Amino acid sequence: MSLMDYSEYGNLLQRISRSIEIGNISHAYVLEGDSCIDKVAFAREIAKAILCREMPGKGCDTCVNCRKIDHDNYEDIYYVEADDRSLKNVVITELQEKLKNRPAAGDRNIAIISDADLMTDRAQNRLLKTLEEPNPGTVIFLLSENTENLLPTILSRCIVYRLGNYVTGRDAPGLEVPKQVFQMILDGAYFFEIRDYLSKKVKDRKDAFVFLDGMERLYREYLIMDGPCPIREEKIVEGVNFVEEARRDLQANVKYTYAIRNLILKIGG
Repeated sequence: MSLMDYSEYGNLLQRISRSIEIGNISHAYVLEGDSCIDKVAFAREIAKAILCREMPGKGCDTCVNCRKIDHDNYEDIYYVEADDRSLKNVVITELQEKLKNRPAAGDRNIAIISDADLMTDRAQNRLLKTLEEPNPGTVIFLLSENTENLLPTILSRCIVYRLGNYVTGRDAPGLEVPKQVFQMILDGAYFFEIRDYLSKKVKDRKDAFVFLDGMERLYREYLIMDGPCPIREEKIVEGVNFVEEARRDLQANVKYTYAIRNLILKIGG
Protein backbone atom coordinates (compact mmCIF):
# COMPACT_ATOMS: atom_id res chain seq x y z
CA MET A 1 0.00 0.00 0.00
CA SER A 2 1.19 3.53 -0.74
CA LEU A 3 0.03 7.09 -0.25
CA MET A 4 -1.55 7.03 -3.72
CA ASP A 5 -4.02 4.37 -2.56
CA TYR A 6 -5.85 7.08 -0.59
CA SER A 7 -7.43 8.43 -3.76
CA GLU A 8 -10.59 9.38 -1.84
CA TYR A 9 -8.70 12.38 -0.46
CA GLY A 10 -8.39 13.82 -3.95
CA ASN A 11 -6.83 17.28 -4.04
CA LEU A 12 -5.51 16.93 -0.50
CA LEU A 13 -3.56 13.86 -1.52
CA GLN A 14 -2.11 15.64 -4.53
CA ARG A 15 -1.04 18.61 -2.40
CA ILE A 16 0.74 16.37 0.07
CA SER A 17 2.45 14.35 -2.64
CA ARG A 18 3.53 17.41 -4.61
CA SER A 19 4.94 19.21 -1.58
CA ILE A 20 7.10 16.16 -0.78
CA GLU A 21 8.29 15.85 -4.39
CA ILE A 22 9.55 19.44 -4.46
CA GLY A 23 11.08 19.18 -0.98
CA ASN A 24 8.60 21.50 0.70
CA ILE A 25 8.22 19.34 3.81
CA SER A 26 6.98 20.92 7.02
CA HIS A 27 8.37 20.02 10.42
CA ALA A 28 4.86 19.46 11.82
CA TYR A 29 1.44 18.34 10.58
CA VAL A 30 -1.94 17.91 12.25
CA LEU A 31 -4.11 15.15 10.78
CA GLU A 32 -7.67 15.63 11.99
CA GLY A 33 -10.36 12.97 11.55
CA ASP A 34 -12.72 10.95 13.70
CA SER A 35 -11.79 7.66 15.34
CA CYS A 36 -13.20 5.56 12.49
CA ILE A 37 -10.39 6.86 10.27
CA ASP A 38 -7.05 5.08 10.66
CA LYS A 39 -4.95 8.20 11.00
CA VAL A 40 -1.86 6.25 12.08
CA ALA A 41 -1.92 4.31 8.81
CA PHE A 42 -2.29 7.53 6.80
CA ALA A 43 0.57 9.21 8.69
CA ARG A 44 2.70 6.14 8.08
CA GLU A 45 2.05 6.36 4.33
CA ILE A 46 3.05 10.04 4.32
CA ALA A 47 6.24 9.05 6.16
CA LYS A 48 6.91 6.42 3.49
CA ALA A 49 6.39 9.04 0.78
CA ILE A 50 8.93 11.29 2.54
CA LEU A 51 11.52 8.56 3.12
CA CYS A 52 11.06 6.45 -0.04
CA ARG A 53 14.23 6.11 -2.09
CA GLU A 54 12.55 5.17 -5.37
CA MET A 55 9.33 7.22 -5.55
CA PRO A 56 9.53 10.28 -3.27
CA GLY A 57 6.12 11.83 -2.78
CA LYS A 58 4.33 8.54 -3.35
CA GLY A 59 6.11 5.57 -1.80
CA CYS A 60 7.12 2.48 -3.77
CA ASP A 61 6.41 -0.22 -1.14
CA THR A 62 9.53 -2.10 -2.26
CA CYS A 63 12.62 -0.12 -1.20
CA VAL A 64 14.32 -0.80 2.12
CA ASN A 65 12.76 2.21 3.83
CA CYS A 66 9.21 1.41 2.68
CA ARG A 67 9.51 -2.22 3.74
CA LYS A 68 10.85 -1.28 7.16
CA ILE A 69 8.02 1.18 7.74
CA ASP A 70 5.46 -1.43 6.69
CA HIS A 71 6.92 -3.82 9.25
CA ASP A 72 7.14 -1.16 11.99
CA ASN A 73 10.89 -1.50 12.35
CA TYR A 74 12.18 1.70 10.77
CA GLU A 75 14.73 3.00 13.26
CA ASP A 76 13.85 6.69 13.18
CA ILE A 77 10.04 6.65 13.48
CA TYR A 78 8.71 7.07 17.00
CA TYR A 79 5.10 6.32 17.96
CA VAL A 80 3.38 7.92 20.95
CA GLU A 81 -0.17 7.49 22.23
CA ALA A 82 -2.24 8.45 25.24
CA ASP A 83 -3.05 6.24 28.17
CA ASP A 84 -6.73 5.79 29.03
CA ARG A 85 -7.46 9.50 29.52
CA SER A 86 -4.58 11.76 28.60
CA LEU A 87 -1.19 12.21 27.00
CA LYS A 88 1.10 13.42 29.72
CA ASN A 89 4.12 15.68 29.92
CA VAL A 90 6.52 12.83 30.75
CA VAL A 91 5.67 11.03 27.48
CA ILE A 92 6.39 14.14 25.43
CA THR A 93 9.63 14.68 27.35
CA GLU A 94 10.77 11.15 26.50
CA LEU A 95 9.88 11.73 22.84
CA GLN A 96 11.86 14.97 22.75
CA GLU A 97 14.95 13.17 24.00
CA LYS A 98 14.62 10.60 21.20
CA LEU A 99 14.20 13.33 18.58
CA LYS A 100 17.49 14.86 19.69
CA ASN A 101 19.34 11.75 18.52
CA ARG A 102 20.95 11.76 15.11
CA PRO A 103 18.87 9.67 12.67
CA ALA A 104 20.26 6.16 12.27
CA ALA A 105 18.82 5.23 8.87
CA GLY A 106 18.75 8.52 6.98
CA ASP A 107 18.47 12.24 7.58
CA ARG A 108 15.06 12.44 9.29
CA ASN A 109 13.48 11.64 12.63
CA ILE A 110 9.71 11.22 12.45
CA ALA A 111 7.24 11.22 15.35
CA ILE A 112 3.63 10.04 15.07
CA ILE A 113 1.64 11.25 18.07
CA SER A 114 -1.77 9.59 18.36
CA ASP A 115 -4.47 11.16 20.57
CA ALA A 116 -2.75 14.53 20.31
CA ASP A 117 -5.94 16.27 21.43
CA LEU A 118 -5.63 14.41 24.74
CA MET A 119 -2.33 16.09 25.58
CA THR A 120 -2.41 17.97 28.84
CA ASP A 121 -1.74 21.71 28.63
CA ARG A 122 1.62 21.08 30.22
CA ALA A 123 2.47 18.44 27.60
CA GLN A 124 1.40 20.77 24.79
CA ASN A 125 3.55 23.56 26.14
CA ARG A 126 6.42 21.12 26.39
CA LEU A 127 5.94 20.03 22.77
CA LEU A 128 5.73 23.67 21.71
CA LYS A 129 9.44 24.04 22.41
CA THR A 130 10.21 21.36 19.83
CA LEU A 131 7.79 22.86 17.30
CA GLU A 132 9.44 26.27 17.71
CA GLU A 133 12.99 24.94 17.39
CA PRO A 134 12.91 21.49 15.77
CA ASN A 135 16.13 19.64 15.13
CA PRO A 136 16.99 19.55 11.41
CA GLY A 137 15.06 16.85 9.57
CA THR A 138 12.42 16.39 12.27
CA VAL A 139 8.84 15.73 11.11
CA ILE A 140 6.04 15.46 13.67
CA PHE A 141 2.52 14.20 12.97
CA LEU A 142 -0.17 15.14 15.50
CA LEU A 143 -3.21 12.90 15.07
CA SER A 144 -6.37 14.45 16.44
CA GLU A 145 -10.12 13.95 16.52
CA ASN A 146 -10.77 17.51 17.67
CA THR A 147 -8.26 20.27 17.02
CA GLU A 148 -10.24 22.58 19.31
CA ASN A 149 -8.46 20.80 22.16
CA LEU A 150 -5.07 21.85 20.82
CA LEU A 151 -3.56 25.16 21.89
CA PRO A 152 -3.62 27.90 19.23
CA THR A 153 0.15 28.16 19.59
CA ILE A 154 0.45 24.50 18.60
CA LEU A 155 -1.85 24.85 15.59
CA SER A 156 -0.10 27.99 14.38
CA ARG A 157 3.14 26.02 13.98
CA CYS A 158 1.63 23.09 12.08
CA ILE A 159 0.06 22.43 8.70
CA VAL A 160 -3.46 21.18 9.40
CA TYR A 161 -5.03 18.55 7.14
CA ARG A 162 -8.66 17.64 7.79
CA LEU A 163 -9.35 14.15 6.53
CA GLY A 164 -13.11 14.55 6.42
CA ASN A 165 -15.63 11.79 6.98
CA TYR A 166 -14.68 9.38 4.23
CA VAL A 167 -14.40 5.78 5.44
CA THR A 168 -12.99 3.04 3.23
CA GLY A 169 -12.63 -0.69 3.63
CA ARG A 170 -9.43 -0.01 5.58
CA ASP A 171 -11.56 1.54 8.30
CA ALA A 172 -14.38 -1.00 8.38
CA PRO A 173 -13.43 -2.42 11.81
CA GLY A 174 -14.51 0.89 13.38
CA LEU A 175 -18.01 0.37 12.02
CA GLU A 176 -18.48 -3.34 12.65
CA VAL A 177 -19.81 -3.01 16.20
CA PRO A 178 -22.14 -0.04 15.53
CA LYS A 179 -23.61 -1.84 12.51
CA GLN A 180 -24.32 -4.93 14.60
CA VAL A 181 -25.93 -2.86 17.35
CA PHE A 182 -28.11 -1.06 14.81
CA GLN A 183 -29.20 -4.41 13.40
CA MET A 184 -29.98 -5.79 16.86
CA ILE A 185 -32.10 -2.73 17.63
CA LEU A 186 -33.96 -3.00 14.32
CA ASP A 187 -34.52 -6.72 14.99
CA GLY A 188 -36.07 -5.91 18.37
CA ALA A 189 -33.31 -7.39 20.55
CA TYR A 190 -33.64 -6.98 24.31
CA PHE A 191 -31.44 -4.54 26.19
CA PHE A 192 -29.54 -7.30 28.00
CA GLU A 193 -28.67 -8.94 24.65
CA ILE A 194 -27.19 -5.71 23.29
CA ARG A 195 -25.47 -5.03 26.62
CA ASP A 196 -23.83 -8.46 26.66
CA TYR A 197 -22.65 -8.03 23.05
CA LEU A 198 -21.16 -4.62 23.78
CA SER A 199 -19.42 -5.82 26.93
CA LYS A 200 -17.36 -8.14 24.70
CA LYS A 201 -16.58 -5.49 22.09
CA VAL A 202 -16.22 -2.20 23.98
CA LYS A 203 -13.57 -2.80 26.61
CA ASP A 204 -12.28 0.66 27.50
CA ARG A 205 -12.86 4.39 26.99
CA LYS A 206 -11.04 4.44 23.67
CA ASP A 207 -13.28 1.66 22.33
CA ALA A 208 -16.27 3.64 23.59
CA PHE A 209 -15.29 6.76 21.63
CA VAL A 210 -14.78 4.65 18.49
CA PHE A 211 -18.22 3.12 19.01
CA LEU A 212 -19.86 6.54 19.37
CA ASP A 213 -18.17 7.83 16.22
CA GLY A 214 -19.41 4.80 14.34
CA MET A 215 -22.97 5.21 15.62
CA GLU A 216 -23.02 8.84 14.56
CA ARG A 217 -21.64 7.98 11.14
CA LEU A 218 -24.31 5.34 10.57
CA TYR A 219 -27.06 7.76 11.60
CA ARG A 220 -25.66 10.15 9.01
CA GLU A 221 -25.76 7.44 6.35
CA TYR A 222 -29.39 6.68 7.20
CA LEU A 223 -30.21 10.37 6.88
CA ILE A 224 -28.84 10.70 3.35
CA MET A 225 -29.61 7.23 2.00
CA ASP A 226 -31.67 6.75 -1.15
CA GLY A 227 -34.88 4.80 -0.95
CA PRO A 228 -36.86 3.80 2.15
CA CYS A 229 -35.11 4.29 5.47
CA PRO A 230 -35.73 1.90 8.39
CA ILE A 231 -35.60 4.81 10.88
CA ARG A 232 -37.76 7.92 10.81
CA GLU A 233 -35.89 11.19 10.36
CA GLU A 234 -36.92 12.53 13.77
CA LYS A 235 -35.54 9.34 15.37
CA ILE A 236 -32.25 9.82 13.54
CA VAL A 237 -31.91 13.39 14.82
CA GLU A 238 -32.86 12.23 18.31
CA GLY A 239 -30.34 9.39 18.12
CA VAL A 240 -27.51 11.74 17.13
CA ASN A 241 -28.35 13.91 20.13
CA PHE A 242 -28.21 10.87 22.41
CA VAL A 243 -24.81 9.91 20.98
CA GLU A 244 -23.51 13.42 21.69
CA GLU A 245 -24.84 13.19 25.26
CA ALA A 246 -22.93 9.95 25.72
CA ARG A 247 -19.79 11.59 24.29
CA ARG A 248 -20.10 14.47 26.76
CA ASP A 249 -20.51 11.95 29.59
CA LEU A 250 -17.29 10.22 28.56
CA GLN A 251 -15.44 13.52 28.33
CA ALA A 252 -16.68 14.31 31.84
CA ASN A 253 -15.10 11.02 33.02
CA VAL A 254 -18.38 9.18 33.51
CA LYS A 255 -17.68 5.43 33.52
CA TYR A 256 -17.72 4.28 29.91
CA THR A 257 -19.94 1.25 30.58
CA TYR A 258 -22.61 3.48 32.12
CA ALA A 259 -22.45 6.01 29.25
CA ILE A 260 -22.80 3.32 26.57
CA ARG A 261 -25.57 1.40 28.35
CA ASN A 262 -27.51 4.59 28.98
CA LEU A 263 -27.22 5.41 25.27
CA ILE A 264 -28.61 2.00 24.27
CA LEU A 265 -31.56 2.41 26.62
CA LYS A 266 -32.37 5.80 25.11
CA ILE A 267 -32.20 4.77 21.46
CA GLY A 268 -34.38 1.72 21.92
CA GLY A 269 -32.38 -1.23 23.21
